[in-house]
Amino acid sequence: MLEEENLDKFKKFWPKDAPDINNIPKYIKKYKDELIVIKYGGNVLIDRKIFNNFIEDIAVLNKLGLSIIVVHGGGPRIERELKKANIQTNFINGLRVTDKKVIKIVEEVLIDFNNDIVTSLNKKGSKAISINTKSNNVINVIPDKQELGFVGIPDKINTDFIKEKVNQNQIPIVAPLGLGQNNQTYNINGDTAASAIAKKLKSRRLLLMTNVEGVYDDRKSLISEIKPYDMENLVNLKIVQGGMLPKIKNCIDAVENGVRGVVILDGRKPHSILKEIFSDKGAGTLIRK
Repeated sequence: MLEEENLDKFKKFWPKDAPDINNIPKYIKKYKDELIVIKYGGNVLIDRKIFNNFIEDIAVLNKLGLSIIVVHGGGPRIERELKKANIQTNFINGLRVTDKKVIKIVEEVLIDFNNDIVTSLNKKGSKAISINTKSNNVINVIPDKQELGFVGIPDKINTDFIKEKVNQNQIPIVAPLGLGQNNQTYNINGDTAASAIAKKLKSRRLLLMTNVEGVYDDRKSLISEIKPYDMENLVNLKIVQGGMLPKIKNCIDAVENGVRGVVILDGRKPHSILKEIFSDKGAGTLIRK
């Protein structure tokens, strides 16, 4: 009877084109005392329709009582603002070389986007909280390679603050920024920030939303599930290469260090988060031991 009452309650906000509503109780039970870290990044950041769909999915998870932490990127938005300011930047191994001028713009863009996510979720009735270098910073960094400038690697993460907010049914929205010595702001690769937080929290899942379906094999077929060892083989055989390499490295690192499973999924597809969490089939590529 209680389950039926809950289903009636869920119907009020469950999207029509999401997975079968009757399966919700099973998956709520599965994730009830677990943490899910979601990285929202790539080119999916620019399209407002995709953004609104993402906001709806996160708000639904929050209404269902699941514990969510969102880490966002900002590359395309940063690129746009740097072009406006007529500033050219270089990349080394996929990481943006970040000098004093660039870090100023990076911080402004990421905090602006951070606030945008928080405001949008709060309009949906959720209670989201900004976490960035100007508000509730939780990441302390050590500098990456000197030639990268103000690019940092997460060193200490205040997980107590994150857990406290999650326990209050709030959604921490974390910008990939951190503070180093003398409160200097550093840029962090979004996947690296998400992976570091997921590892420290020992999260059940780390979802990396991007603009590809997942990982493909040598026949260009989508891999639905793969072990870290087999993923490393795909890298060694150069089946996985280019821009996907840093992402895969973070995935393997997370799974080898306490995260139960990492999923690379297509953020362009409607309700890809709900399809991953509330169906056995899932969405994208799941990497787990």
